[in-house]
Amino acid sequence: MRSTLSLKDRFSRWLPRLVLSPSLVAIIVGVYLFIAWTGWISLSSSKMVPKYDFVGLEQYIRLWSTPRWETAVANLFVFTVLFLAITIAIGLLIAILLDQQIRAEGFLRAVYLYPMALSFIVTGTAWKWILNPDLGVEKVVNDLGWTGFVFDWITRPEYAIYCVVIAAVWQSTGFAMAIFLAGLRGIDTSIIKAAQIEGASLPRIYLNIIVPMLRPAFLSVIVLLSYISIKSFDLVLALTGGGPGNATEMPSTFMFSATFRRNQMGVGAASAMMMLMTVAAIIIPYLYSELKEARNEH
Repeated sequence: MRSTLSLKDRFSRWLPRLVLSPSLVAIIVGVYLFIAWTGWISLSSSKMVPKYDFVGLEQYIRLWSTPRWETAVANLFVFTVLFLAITIAIGLLIAILLDQQIRAEGFLRAVYLYPMALSFIVTGTAWKWILNPDLGVEKVVNDLGWTGFVFDWITRPEYAIYCVVIAAVWQSTGFAMAIFLAGLRGIDTSIIKAAQIEGASLPRIYLNIIVPMLRPAFLSVIVLLSYISIKSFDLVLALTGGGPGNATEMPSTFMFSATFRRNQMGVGAASAMMMLMTVAAIIIPYLYSELKEARNEH
Protein backbone atom coordinates (compact mmCIF):
# COMPACT_ATOMS: atom_id res chain seq x y z
CA MET A 1 0.00 0.00 0.00
CA ARG A 2 2.85 2.37 0.87
CA SER A 3 4.60 1.69 -2.45
CA THR A 4 1.34 2.34 -4.32
CA LEU A 5 0.79 5.65 -2.57
CA SER A 6 4.40 6.57 -3.13
CA LEU A 7 4.04 5.87 -6.84
CA LYS A 8 0.90 7.97 -7.00
CA ASP A 9 2.62 10.81 -5.16
CA ARG A 10 5.56 10.70 -7.55
CA PHE A 11 3.27 10.65 -10.56
CA SER A 12 1.19 13.58 -9.29
CA ARG A 13 4.39 15.53 -8.59
CA TRP A 14 5.89 14.90 -12.04
CA LEU A 15 2.65 15.16 -14.05
CA PRO A 16 2.66 18.99 -14.27
CA ARG A 17 6.28 18.95 -15.41
CA LEU A 18 5.54 16.33 -18.05
CA VAL A 19 2.58 18.33 -19.33
CA LEU A 20 4.50 21.60 -19.47
CA SER A 21 7.76 20.24 -20.88
CA PRO A 22 6.66 20.09 -24.57
CA SER A 23 5.50 23.71 -24.54
CA LEU A 24 8.67 24.73 -22.69
CA VAL A 25 10.83 23.04 -25.33
CA ALA A 26 8.77 24.64 -28.12
CA ILE A 27 9.21 28.11 -26.57
CA ILE A 28 12.95 27.64 -26.06
CA VAL A 29 13.45 26.45 -29.65
CA GLY A 30 10.82 28.55 -31.43
CA VAL A 31 11.39 31.81 -29.56
CA TYR A 32 14.65 32.12 -27.67
CA LEU A 33 16.79 30.06 -30.02
CA PHE A 34 15.60 32.09 -33.01
CA ILE A 35 16.13 35.34 -31.08
CA ALA A 36 19.74 34.28 -30.51
CA TRP A 37 20.06 33.30 -34.19
CA THR A 38 18.65 36.67 -35.32
CA GLY A 39 21.06 38.45 -32.99
CA TRP A 40 24.00 36.60 -34.55
CA ILE A 41 22.79 37.31 -38.10
CA SER A 42 22.61 41.01 -37.21
CA LEU A 43 26.33 40.88 -36.40
CA SER A 44 27.23 39.14 -39.68
CA SER A 45 27.49 40.24 -43.31
CA SER A 46 24.37 38.30 -44.35
CA LYS A 47 22.54 39.54 -47.43
CA MET A 48 20.51 37.13 -49.55
CA VAL A 49 21.43 34.08 -47.47
CA PRO A 50 22.67 33.78 -43.89
CA LYS A 51 26.40 34.04 -43.24
CA TYR A 52 28.04 33.20 -39.97
CA ASP A 53 31.01 35.56 -40.05
CA PHE A 54 31.39 38.46 -37.63
CA VAL A 55 31.41 42.12 -38.70
CA GLY A 56 30.51 43.72 -35.37
CA LEU A 57 28.00 46.56 -35.44
CA GLU A 58 28.33 47.21 -39.18
CA GLN A 59 24.71 46.28 -39.91
CA TYR A 60 23.45 48.55 -37.12
CA ILE A 61 25.48 51.45 -38.53
CA ARG A 62 24.00 50.78 -41.99
CA LEU A 63 20.54 50.59 -40.44
CA TRP A 64 20.71 53.95 -38.68
CA SER A 65 22.23 55.61 -41.74
CA THR A 66 19.24 54.52 -43.89
CA PRO A 67 16.69 57.36 -44.38
CA ARG A 68 13.87 54.82 -44.75
CA TRP A 69 14.58 53.44 -41.26
CA GLU A 70 14.58 56.97 -39.82
CA THR A 71 11.18 57.52 -41.45
CA ALA A 72 9.92 54.25 -39.98
CA VAL A 73 11.05 55.23 -36.46
CA ALA A 74 9.46 58.68 -36.79
CA ASN A 75 6.20 57.12 -38.00
CA LEU A 76 6.26 54.65 -35.10
CA PHE A 77 6.66 57.51 -32.62
CA VAL A 78 3.74 59.48 -34.10
CA PHE A 79 1.57 56.38 -34.37
CA THR A 80 2.32 55.18 -30.83
CA VAL A 81 1.69 58.55 -29.16
CA LEU A 82 -1.63 59.12 -30.95
CA PHE A 83 -2.71 55.49 -30.66
CA LEU A 84 -2.07 55.35 -26.92
CA ALA A 85 -3.58 58.76 -26.13
CA ILE A 86 -6.78 58.33 -28.14
CA THR A 87 -7.36 54.68 -27.23
CA ILE A 88 -6.84 55.28 -23.51
CA ALA A 89 -9.04 58.40 -23.50
CA ILE A 90 -11.95 56.79 -25.36
CA GLY A 91 -11.60 53.45 -23.56
CA LEU A 92 -11.62 55.14 -20.15
CA LEU A 93 -14.62 57.30 -21.06
CA ILE A 94 -16.63 54.29 -22.26
CA ALA A 95 -15.67 52.31 -19.15
CA ILE A 96 -16.84 55.14 -16.88
CA LEU A 97 -20.14 55.39 -18.74
CA LEU A 98 -20.71 51.63 -18.54
CA ASP A 99 -19.84 51.73 -14.85
CA GLN A 100 -23.02 53.74 -14.23
CA GLN A 101 -25.08 50.51 -14.35
CA ILE A 102 -26.84 51.49 -17.57
CA ARG A 103 -29.29 49.29 -19.39
CA ALA A 104 -28.06 46.81 -22.00
CA GLU A 105 -24.57 47.00 -20.53
CA GLY A 106 -23.78 43.45 -21.58
CA PHE A 107 -24.83 44.16 -25.18
CA LEU A 108 -22.78 47.36 -25.32
CA ARG A 109 -19.72 45.59 -23.89
CA ALA A 110 -19.99 42.98 -26.63
CA VAL A 111 -20.33 45.68 -29.29
CA TYR A 112 -17.20 47.51 -28.11
CA LEU A 113 -15.21 44.30 -27.66
CA TYR A 114 -16.19 42.79 -31.01
CA PRO A 115 -13.41 44.51 -33.03
CA MET A 116 -10.83 42.71 -30.86
CA ALA A 117 -12.13 39.42 -32.26
CA LEU A 118 -10.99 40.48 -35.74
CA SER A 119 -7.44 40.15 -36.99
CA PHE A 120 -5.53 43.25 -38.01
CA ILE A 121 -5.59 41.96 -41.59
CA VAL A 122 -9.39 42.06 -41.61
CA THR A 123 -9.41 45.46 -39.89
CA GLY A 124 -6.89 46.89 -42.34
CA THR A 125 -8.78 45.58 -45.36
CA ALA A 126 -12.13 46.90 -44.11
CA TRP A 127 -10.74 50.36 -43.34
CA LYS A 128 -8.95 50.42 -46.68
CA TRP A 129 -12.37 50.23 -48.33
CA ILE A 130 -13.92 52.74 -45.92
CA LEU A 131 -11.14 55.30 -46.47
CA ASN A 132 -10.85 54.77 -50.23
CA PRO A 133 -12.07 57.99 -51.90
CA ASP A 134 -13.65 56.01 -54.75
CA LEU A 135 -15.52 53.53 -52.51
CA GLY A 136 -15.84 54.72 -48.93
CA VAL A 137 -16.78 57.75 -46.87
CA GLU A 138 -15.97 60.38 -49.49
CA LYS A 139 -18.06 58.69 -52.19
CA VAL A 140 -21.03 58.12 -49.86
CA VAL A 141 -21.08 61.76 -48.74
CA ASN A 142 -20.65 62.99 -52.32
CA ASP A 143 -23.54 60.78 -53.48
CA LEU A 144 -25.71 62.31 -50.74
CA GLY A 145 -25.21 65.71 -52.37
CA TRP A 146 -22.22 67.20 -50.55
CA THR A 147 -20.00 67.25 -53.62
CA GLY A 148 -17.36 69.46 -52.02
CA PHE A 149 -16.56 66.95 -49.26
CA VAL A 150 -13.05 65.48 -49.55
CA PHE A 151 -11.61 62.74 -47.35
CA ASP A 152 -8.58 61.35 -49.19
CA TRP A 153 -6.14 60.98 -46.32
CA ILE A 154 -5.19 57.45 -47.34
CA THR A 155 -3.81 58.71 -50.66
CA ARG A 156 -1.90 61.68 -49.20
CA PRO A 157 1.56 60.99 -47.73
CA GLU A 158 1.23 63.70 -45.06
CA TYR A 159 -2.02 62.24 -43.67
CA ALA A 160 -1.77 58.51 -44.39
CA ILE A 161 -0.27 57.67 -40.98
CA TYR A 162 -3.41 59.05 -39.32
CA CYS A 163 -5.49 56.50 -41.25
CA VAL A 164 -3.46 53.76 -39.55
CA VAL A 165 -4.16 55.44 -36.20
CA ILE A 166 -7.91 55.51 -36.91
CA ALA A 167 -8.04 51.79 -37.75
CA ALA A 168 -5.88 50.80 -34.76
CA VAL A 169 -7.94 52.90 -32.33
CA TRP A 170 -11.18 51.37 -33.65
CA GLN A 171 -9.90 47.85 -33.00
CA SER A 172 -8.20 48.37 -29.63
CA THR A 173 -10.53 50.77 -27.79
CA GLY A 174 -12.73 47.89 -26.59
CA PHE A 175 -9.69 46.18 -25.13
CA ALA A 176 -8.74 49.28 -23.13
CA MET A 177 -12.37 49.68 -22.07
CA ALA A 178 -12.51 46.11 -20.72
CA ILE A 179 -9.37 46.58 -18.59
CA PHE A 180 -10.54 49.92 -17.21
CA LEU A 181 -14.02 48.56 -16.51
CA ALA A 182 -12.52 45.62 -14.61
CA GLY A 183 -10.47 48.10 -12.58
CA LEU A 184 -13.54 50.24 -11.84
CA ARG A 185 -15.54 47.22 -10.72
CA GLY A 186 -12.78 46.37 -8.26
CA ILE A 187 -13.08 49.72 -6.46
CA ASP A 188 -15.22 49.82 -3.34
CA THR A 189 -18.42 51.77 -4.07
CA SER A 190 -18.44 53.08 -0.51
CA ILE A 191 -15.66 55.48 -1.54
CA ILE A 192 -17.95 57.10 -4.10
CA LYS A 193 -20.84 57.27 -1.63
CA ALA A 194 -18.65 58.86 1.05
CA ALA A 195 -17.39 61.49 -1.42
CA GLN A 196 -20.97 62.25 -2.53
CA ILE A 197 -22.00 62.74 1.10
CA GLU A 198 -19.18 65.27 1.41
CA GLY A 199 -20.71 67.17 -1.51
CA ALA A 200 -18.30 66.19 -4.31
CA SER A 201 -19.76 65.98 -7.81
CA LEU A 202 -19.52 62.74 -9.76
CA PRO A 203 -17.06 64.10 -12.37
CA ARG A 204 -14.78 65.40 -9.60
CA ILE A 205 -14.99 62.06 -7.77
CA TYR A 206 -13.85 60.19 -10.87
CA LEU A 207 -11.17 62.75 -11.76
CA ASN A 208 -9.63 63.15 -8.30
CA ILE A 209 -10.31 59.80 -6.62
CA ILE A 210 -11.30 56.97 -8.95
CA VAL A 211 -8.98 57.56 -11.93
CA PRO A 212 -5.82 57.79 -9.75
CA MET A 213 -6.80 54.45 -8.22
CA LEU A 214 -6.69 52.89 -11.70
CA ARG A 215 -2.89 53.13 -11.88
CA PRO A 216 -2.40 49.34 -12.34
CA ALA A 217 -4.99 49.33 -15.13
CA PHE A 218 -3.30 52.30 -16.83
CA LEU A 219 0.07 50.58 -16.59
CA SER A 220 -1.27 47.36 -18.11
CA VAL A 221 -3.02 49.20 -20.95
CA ILE A 222 0.04 51.30 -21.78
CA VAL A 223 2.37 48.30 -21.83
CA LEU A 224 0.08 46.11 -23.94
CA LEU A 225 -0.88 48.85 -26.40
CA SER A 226 2.76 49.86 -26.79
CA TYR A 227 3.60 46.27 -27.65
CA ILE A 228 0.75 46.21 -30.20
CA SER A 229 1.97 49.43 -31.80
CA ILE A 230 5.55 48.21 -32.16
CA LYS A 231 4.54 45.00 -33.93
CA SER A 232 1.82 46.60 -36.08
CA PHE A 233 2.88 44.84 -39.28
CA ASP A 234 -0.32 43.21 -40.53
CA LEU A 235 -2.47 46.33 -40.07
CA VAL A 236 -0.08 48.54 -42.03
CA LEU A 237 0.42 45.88 -44.70
CA ALA A 238 -3.33 45.43 -45.26
CA LEU A 239 -4.28 49.11 -44.99
CA THR A 240 -1.54 51.04 -46.81
CA GLY A 241 1.26 48.58 -47.63
CA GLY A 242 3.66 51.14 -46.12
CA GLY A 243 2.62 53.75 -48.67
CA PRO A 244 1.96 56.02 -50.34
CA GLY A 245 5.68 55.91 -51.01
CA ASN A 246 7.06 55.13 -47.56
CA ALA A 247 4.74 57.52 -45.71
CA THR A 248 3.43 54.78 -43.39
CA GLU A 249 6.59 52.69 -43.17
CA MET A 250 7.01 51.10 -39.75
CA PRO A 251 9.99 49.22 -38.27
CA SER A 252 8.09 45.94 -38.76
CA THR A 253 7.38 46.60 -42.44
CA PHE A 254 10.95 47.85 -42.91
CA MET A 255 12.27 44.61 -41.43
CA PHE A 256 10.11 42.51 -43.77
CA SER A 257 11.05 44.55 -46.82
CA ALA A 258 14.79 44.58 -46.05
CA THR A 259 14.92 40.85 -45.38
CA PHE A 260 12.68 39.44 -48.10
CA ARG A 261 12.53 42.08 -50.83
CA ARG A 262 15.85 43.93 -50.81
CA ASN A 263 18.07 40.98 -49.86
CA GLN A 264 19.52 42.75 -46.81
CA MET A 265 19.13 40.02 -44.24
CA GLY A 266 21.72 41.49 -41.89
CA VAL A 267 20.03 44.90 -41.88
CA GLY A 268 16.63 43.23 -41.41
CA ALA A 269 17.97 41.26 -38.46
CA ALA A 270 19.43 44.43 -36.95
CA SER A 271 16.04 46.17 -37.23
CA ALA A 272 14.40 43.13 -35.59
CA MET A 273 16.83 43.34 -32.68
CA MET A 274 16.12 47.06 -32.31
CA MET A 275 12.41 46.26 -32.08
CA LEU A 276 13.15 43.54 -29.53
CA MET A 277 15.15 45.95 -27.40
CA THR A 278 12.33 48.49 -27.57
CA VAL A 279 9.80 45.91 -26.40
CA ALA A 280 12.19 44.81 -23.64
CA ALA A 281 12.58 48.43 -22.51
CA ILE A 282 8.80 48.53 -22.02
CA ILE A 283 8.18 45.06 -20.60
CA ILE A 284 11.10 44.72 -18.16
CA PRO A 285 10.26 47.81 -16.03
CA TYR A 286 6.63 46.68 -15.97
CA LEU A 287 7.56 43.19 -14.77
CA TYR A 288 9.96 44.66 -12.22
CA SER A 289 7.26 46.93 -10.79
CA GLU A 290 4.79 44.05 -10.63
CA LEU A 291 7.26 41.75 -8.86
CA LYS A 292 8.29 44.50 -6.47
CA GLU A 293 4.67 45.21 -5.61
CA ALA A 294 4.02 41.49 -5.03
CA ARG A 295 7.02 41.30 -2.67
CA ASN A 296 5.82 44.35 -0.73
CA GLU A 297 2.37 42.76 -0.29
CA HIS A 298 3.94 39.65 1.22
